[in-house]
Amino acid sequence: MDSECKYRMLHAMLRVSNLESSISFYTELLGMKLLRKQEFPGGKFTLAFVGYGSEENNTVIELTYNWEQSNLYDLGDGYGHIALGVPDIHSTCSQLRVAGAKIVRDPGPMKHGTTVIAFVEDPDGYKIELIERQ
Repeated sequence: MDSECKYRMLHAMLRVSNLESSISFYTELLGMKLLRKQEFPGGKFTLAFVGYGSEENNTVIELTYNWEQSNLYDLGDGYGHIALGVPDIHSTCSQLRVAGAKIVRDPGPMKHGTTVIAFVEDPDGYKIELIERQ
């Protein structure tokens, strides 16, 4: 390929068990915006796209809710995490904890490194890595 890439990452998709709870987590706790939401009655699913900016210029998260899925999804061991840069990781984690979010790794240096990270879980147990960025 030439030096100018013709590709762009558009979105990452997560299957969720409660769409409204997931939308609230990503918008109210992590500060994303609900960019669009669309129901597909024929396929019995709803898609909601959340992110920090328009889909035209930013990578976003697609939340997929399958209407007839009654149990939680098995996250498996292939999924890792989504990473977000935050300016003050200690303050961010404190605010998230007060709002009811589950912090599964408190802020601190990453193993074998110095970058300060933490992890929070969304309502379905997906891990979100918080990385302190000055």
